[in-house]
Amino acid sequence: MANQVCSGAIISCPFGSAPSTLTVLPTSMVNTSNMPAATIMDYTPLVNIMSFGTCSSPSNPTVAAATSAAMGVLTPMPCVPATVSPWSPGVSDVCIGKLTALDDSSTCNCMWGGSISITFAGQVQTTAS
Repeated sequence: MANQVCSGAIISCPFGSAPSTLTVLPTSMVNTSNMPAATIMDYTPLVNIMSFGTCSSPSNPTVAAATSAAMGVLTPMPCVPATVSPWSPGVSDVCIGKLTALDDSSTCNCMWGGSISITFAGQVQTTAS
């Protein structure tokens, strides 16, 4: 069974140097384990999805430029998440307000090639299935 994701969940990107934390704004006024419950629409860069430290994706223009300047040696640069679409798939039969609930098996894609995953849902008391 998948766990309902809430604010404080630990997320990771394969191109990032460190895990990050999902931030869920309390706009829906729905909590799970006393934290704001997440939906698939909680994907806004630097609002919901914070930096993963440094980025090592060759598709990232800043990494590509730094790598080129270093004569082809991969040079990680500060991560600025570039998520442009919601988490997928979510839990289609569980809604928070009118939005699909987010569970810990969902992923979110970064424009630079990373597939962001949920390492820890932020709580373990509420399942979403």
